[in-house]
Amino acid sequence: MTVIAPDLSADLVSVAHEMAEAGRKAILPHFRSVGLTADSKETVRFDPVTVADRAAEVAMRAVLAQRRPQDAILGEEMGQQAGSSGLTWVLDPIDGTRAFLAGMPTWGVLIAVAGAGMRPLYGLIDQPYITERFEGGLGLARMQGPGGSRALATRPARPLDECIIMSTFPEVGSAEEGAAFHRLASQCRLTRYGADCYAYALLAAGHIDLVVEAGLQTYDVQAPIAVIEAAGGVVTDWTGARADLGGRLLAASSPEVHAAALAALRG
Repeated sequence: MTVIAPDLSADLVSVAHEMAEAGRKAILPHFRSVGLTADSKETVRFDPVTVADRAAEVAMRAVLAQRRPQDAILGEEMGQQAGSSGLTWVLDPIDGTRAFLAGMPTWGVLIAVAGAGMRPLYGLIDQPYITERFEGGLGLARMQGPGGSRALATRPARPLDECIIMSTFPEVGSAEEGAAFHRLASQCRLTRYGADCYAYALLAAGHIDLVVEAGLQTYDVQAPIAVIEAAGGVVTDWTGARADLGGRLLAASSPEVHAAALAALRG
């Protein structure tokens, strides 16, 4: 387990916020702009990337080059960069590029710093357009937005039939994964789709109970895991193991809701 001294914690949080500000400045001129287009990183399916994705990661890496050049970096658009400090910054400049293209404000900038074994120590979810920022780890669990600043705390435990569950795509992943998700969702009160990383922020803020997804990458999960765990939630894969590197993710508001959801996923 990586132990972080208080002065280093303060520096890491400061750097994360500076990167978030840099990401906002790079992205917002492109959001809902006329003529915005995207390239696809895959040929079989549409996996979009825009000029805003690339510009934001360049801007965030520039902050790290100046303030934390000794740290490693893993970014969605520009890959890996080695470091010597034992810390790795995990960056997703726009999580939810499909929503970004559609003009929906459910995308976000994901910033995390991981220690030994890629265990997330701190995470930040930033929504630049509505100026909401959620952070967790290193002793913090808070959000800032138009309504001011407040502590993050997940919802108290409740039965599945009173829970709100979210996922980005109705199909979730493979046919088998989709069947498992819908088996769980059918036991919940309300199911909503398409919120991307904003769903994890809503869970940490106490508005929903479950987020279930599959096929995720390391840069998709590191920041949400740190934020949700700091707020009192539980995040694992679909077997109950840690999900720090991605794959199938089950995020729950409490250990009780997590256990019930895990049992439903397993059938």
